[in-house]
Amino acid sequence: MFIFQKIAEQRIREAMENGAFENLEGKGKPLVFEDDSFIPPDLRMAYKILKNSGFLPPEIEAEKEIQKAEDLLQGLSDEKERYRQAKKLNVLITKANMLRKRPINLEKHQIYYRKIVEKITVRKK
Repeated sequence: MFIFQKIAEQRIREAMENGAFENLEGKGKPLVFEDDSFIPPDLRMAYKILKNSGFLPPEIEAEKEIQKAEDLLQGLSDEKERYRQAKKLNVLITKANMLRKRPINLEKHQIYYRKIVEKITVRKK
């Protein structure tokens, strides 16, 4: 396997020296990777069309709304307002879970995750 790597590196170096990479489309721009592995195959084309039209899938819209609610919650100092915002966040996460048909990563939403962990009690036998 090592010999193939050496050959590939040598050919890349030769191509660089010959200027094969000089006028590539998108040179100097960041690469944009589209990970659609979590989108069901039958919905991928529809989501791509929506994305190209400037619309986001409902799951992504819900994720953005959750992130905004989390950011707002972290900046609040009034206890009543924090409680109202935490309730709103729980509703948003529940809606997102229903849209996705799979749970959102709880560790990603640390506030909600912390609340769940606080409610769980471990019994020793």
